[in-house]
Amino acid sequence: MTDISQIMQTAPVIPVIVVDEIDHAEPLARALVAGGLRVLEVTLRTPAALDAIRAMKRVEGAIVGAGTVTNQHELADAIAAGSEFIVSPGLTEPLGKAAIREGIPFLPGIANAGDIMRGLDLGLTHFKFFPAMAAGGLPALKALAAPFSQCRFCPTGGVSLDNASEWLAFDPVLCVGGSWVAPRGAIDPSDVERIAREAAELRA
Repeated sequence: MTDISQIMQTAPVIPVIVVDEIDHAEPLARALVAGGLRVLEVTLRTPAALDAIRAMKRVEGAIVGAGTVTNQHELADAIAAGSEFIVSPGLTEPLGKAAIREGIPFLPGIANAGDIMRGLDLGLTHFKFFPAMAAGGLPALKALAAPFSQCRFCPTGGVSLDNASEWLAFDPVLCVGGSWVAPRGAIDPSDVERIAREAAELRA
């Protein structure tokens, strides 16, 4: 199984995807993968999410995971749906231990030094910095990263096309997460072209 470090280094941006209608899932995944953004985080915020994961996994080249996983039950559901990695908004010991036990690549959310230390106690070194802008932005992450040089990060929350390059220029940041690249709703042919083009620009 690929580890979380390899997944984070596959593409500079991990699209954070909310799917309301299952029919939207596969066309969106095809557009993002065509543009070079192969790592797709489907948030468990809608009833369609688990079916969307199953649908997106049919797209060749896609690496599909579940986001907004907050407890062991959601973890089990996400794995059963075929998730290849797990992203959570925060870190609890029960969820962390369950993810490690399952052997699935896991990217837990952290916002402060205590969160990072809890992760390190579990043997984790790769984290989602969330909510990135509300938690103090790049200056906050630089301050947090200084005493934890072994850690790597994926800032998510308020990251946009305008500021993504600033985050990515900071060495401990392997990638960023963002919903701006994966619009919510139906995908028509012009959307597919635009999404693929924007994804390719981000990849570059």
